Amino acid sequence: MSSLLMPKATAVWLIDNTTLTFEQIAEFCNLHALEVQAIADGDVGQGIIGFDPIQNGQLTQEEIDKCCKDPSLSLQKASSLSYEPKSKNKGPKYIPLARRGDKPDAIAWIVKNHPEVKNNQISKLIGTTKDTIEKIRTRSHWNISNITAKHPVLLSLCSQEDLDEAIIKSGGSIDTNDSETISTDQ
Repeated sequence: MSSLLMPKATAVWLIDNTTLTFEQIAEFCNLHALEVQAIADGDVGQGIIGFDPIQNGQLTQEEIDKCCKDPSLSLQKASSLSYEPKSKNKGPKYIPLARRGDKPDAIAWIVKNHPEVKNNQISKLIGTTKDTIEKIRTRSHWNISNITAKHPVLLSLCSQEDLDEAIIKSGGSIDTNDSETISTDQ
């Protein structure tokens, strides 16, 4: 079960809209009972807008009614949340200016050692354009004479896990020398 979304705002809503005890609200929201009491007194959380846990799917009205009638019961989260927090997808990451010149070397390494990896996978992995990748594949890049194939993990352009995942996804096999954790810096 995931943790409660916006616990203080949920506590504000429960204080304003139910007859639940401070202890019940504190236990459900994972707050201290004194903190819930301070929210109710207006000492803490001024300006916090209440967050409806029923509308959000974290609680049911039946559960609230049952716990309002019997203060010894604890609120139980709804079995299926309508909102499940998702992990952030990996977007483009910042590459320092000094490292941007290493991208063609990393692309050359992937193209040389794993030609089955598609251009869009390399583009996401290294953070470059498909046009640049295609020019390195066809050896028509403007600086091709100075490009040397270097492992992208050693260049700190991607993680070993991400590289392995891209290789497997493209149908290639991971060489044991490639998948070892690389600890040396170049």
